[in-house]
This record gives sequence, structure tokens and C-alpha cells, in this order.
Amino acid sequence: MIEPGYSLNRRQCLQIGAAGVAGASLPLSFRSAVASDAGSGPGAGKAKSALLVLLSGGPSQLDMWDPKPSAPVEIRGEFSAINTTIPGVQIGEHMPRLAQQTDRWSILRTMAHVEHNHLLATHVALTGRPTPIPRGGSDLDRVESRNDFPNFAAALDYIRPRNDGVPNGVSLPNYYIEGALTWPGQHAGFLGPKHDPWQINHDPNNPNFKIDALSLQPGLTPPRLVSRRQLLNELNERTASEKQGRLQSFADQQAMAFSLLTSANVARAFQIEQEEATVRDRYGRNKFGQSLLLARRLIQAGVPMVQAAMGIVQTWDTHVDNWGRLKNTLLPQLDQGLAALMDDLASTGLLDQTMVIVMGEFGRTPKVSTLPGSDIPGRDHWASAYSGLFAGAGVRGGQVIGQTDGIAAYPVSPSWSPADVCTTLFEALGVGSDAVLMDPLGRPNHLLNGEVIEPLYNGRVA
Repeated sequence: MIEPGYSLNRRQCLQIGAAGVAGASLPLSFRSAVASDAGSGPGAGKAKSALLVLLSGGPSQLDMWDPKPSAPVEIRGEFSAINTTIPGVQIGEHMPRLAQQTDRWSILRTMAHVEHNHLLATHVALTGRPTPIPRGGSDLDRVESRNDFPNFAAALDYIRPRNDGVPNGVSLPNYYIEGALTWPGQHAGFLGPKHDPWQINHDPNNPNFKIDALSLQPGLTPPRLVSRRQLLNELNERTASEKQGRLQSFADQQAMAFSLLTSANVARAFQIEQEEATVRDRYGRNKFGQSLLLARRLIQAGVPMVQAAMGIVQTWDTHVDNWGRLKNTLLPQLDQGLAALMDDLASTGLLDQTMVIVMGEFGRTPKVSTLPGSDIPGRDHWASAYSGLFAGAGVRGGQVIGQTDGIAAYPVSPSWSPADVCTTLFEALGVGSDAVLMDPLGRPNHLLNGEVIEPLYNGRVA
């Protein structure tokens, strides 16, 4: 039996289940142990930045990347499959642009883990770790906590702190909150708010889009701002003995705010209105498309880790009207925006140094279902087999990795977990295998806890 939350052993497990925000920052003395080298894998150190496109809610592998056109209708659903640039490989019919770009992508069809609940699966997807469940708690009410493992951007900020005004991580265009539930895995967890990625909660498609934190008041020039900061530092020093816990956290956030205000590159990245109208049209005049355009601009500005949320928490959670929602909104916008992004990254050379990952927290059930009280069919949660896209920074394009059974329910070739995605991503960014994160009790937590997905680079599946 596979232990929940641990990296799935790809050599031992060919099929999964086929047989049956307040908190204290860490003391400055707690730092990561960084490896002397970036590893020797095929993708080690090839990425200067990474873009995670998260399809929150769980996109359907059967209707997108792993169609089963020969399966019964109650499995294959309502869509047909279309050919791609990879001989013999098909994807869902409502992604024609991406079908013509598969020479740039590795399609990984055997991603898998054991969490079928949104909140737990989101933490696993964004951290590569299981979600801590409080004693007596339920996985259904396991919301965001400072006991969480840090997400990718936060871990990178801890390992490679910077003070050049460029944040290590930016998440956009919204935080995952569902009613009273804030989904875990979105911040620095036990590392404290100092390392939280910068969260943007604005729609880049809005004509009035502007990040207030990057706007100086009239008459306040950068030199005057620096002068004011010096004065503020002097005042802060007078109360240095008091600056513990919450006060230290506030001071850290002050420092980040000043750095952002005086960083011209980052400020310009958010001036999305400076893009040619034709470029914005190519991405799609919608929140999806413009978020991807903004993500590209942030990568150009030097931000090493960007997370673009393609929708809110339930956007891809298609229990009801799976095919209508995919056909009419989700897939056309994803197809247009992602294709435009890849064209731009490739034409500017950024794709050679940017790892792009597209995935959800899990997939959808192979069998079509109908919720009680509804007569519009859909698909439910499924983490035992789902698909992801990988490109850039040495990833070999034009290939499919892994194979699922005849109904896309379980892998029949080696499977890969979010822990493996985590390890692959950080090795690509040049983070050494002995990097550790120290928790508030001084315990070391190894950051890389999976295996590098080597077939992304060499095409060979063990």
C-alpha cells in the first residue's frame, strides 16, 4: 500500500490502486543548507525561471491530454480527438492551437497521488508534500495553516534570498479561497510570512488594472522614497529590542515594499497596457489570457518563480456540465492563451531558460457521472491518473511520457508524483539535492524528496 503523501515509487508501482496568516518568521540563524552543485541530472541548472500554470479544480485528462476514443461513450464522453504534430498522438478536439505545438511539449500522462480532496491535493501539488492534519481534524476542513510545508516559490526565497527589488515568487491573479476555506499550499507555511510569494489579486484584463503597491504618490520620487526609508530605519532601530515576532514580520514586509517600489523592471512588468494591442489580442482578452501575458512579462523582468492560476478554486471542478464548460469557455481560453505564451517564449529565446508546467491538483473520473439533483453529466475527482504538460529549459518536446489503461484510470507504465515534479523543478533551477528547510523547532526538512523525471529530457521510461 502506498503511504499517503509520500513520493510514489515509480519502479515498484505501475498501477495505483489497480488491486484494491499570522505567524512568526524564523530566526535569521536558521538558513538552508545549499548543495555545492546543482546535481548531475540531464536538466540540472538549465532553468533561470519557472512558470507553473495551475488549473485549479482538476482538469479532465480524458477530454484533454489522454483521450480514449475507442472506449465506451460512458468513458470517452462527448468530445472527439484530433491529431497532433506527434505521429500517432491525439488530444482533445477543442485545443487545435496546442495540437499544432506539441513539438514543444512533453505530455506526461501518468501523474498520480493519493489525495482526492481539493484542499489536500492542492497542498500536495504546490509543495510536493502531504498536508498536515491536526489531531481530531478532518481532511475536509484542512485549511491553510502556518504548519503547512512551504510552496515552491517560498522555498526558493528561503534558499536564495535576494535584495535587488525582484521578488523570488509572484502568484496571480487570485488567491484560492472558497467561502470560509482558504486552500493550503499557497504561502511559506512554517517558514513564516517573510518568505510568502507576492500575491496579486487583480484582473489583468481589467482596463483599470494597476498594482497600488507599485505606484508612488504624486510628487514622491524614488530618491525621496529612499530618504524616507532611511528615516524609517532610524526610527525602527530605536525600538529594535521590541522587534520580535509580528513586528519583525511587518518590518520584513516593509523592506519588500520599498524594494518593489524602487525596482524599475518589476514596475514596468505590470504596465501591461504598454503591450501592443495585437499582442494582447493573441493571448485573449480575458482573465486567463492576460494573466499568462503578465506572467511572461514577469519572467522577462527576472522573477524566477511565477504561478498563474487559470481560474478560481472551482473553475476546473466539472462535476456538472463538464463538456459544456470545457467546450465553451475553459479550453478555448487555455488553448489561445497558452499557445500565444509558447510562441512568445520561443521567439525571444526565453523558452530555453524557462521551465513551463501546466497541471491541476488531480484529474477527473473515467466514468461519466451525474450529481444528485442534476441532470447535466460531468466527472468527479480522480488522483490515481492524470496528465501534465512540461516544456522549456532542456525538456524534450514532441513526446508523450507514460501510458494509462484503456479508460485513463490507472497508469500501466511508471507513475510520477508531485514530489517528483518538485524535485525536477528545483534541480532545473540549480538547487542542490542537499537543500534543507529548517522548521521553527530547528528540524531539517529536505526540499527535494522525489525523483527527477528524467524521461522529460531523454524520452526513456524505466
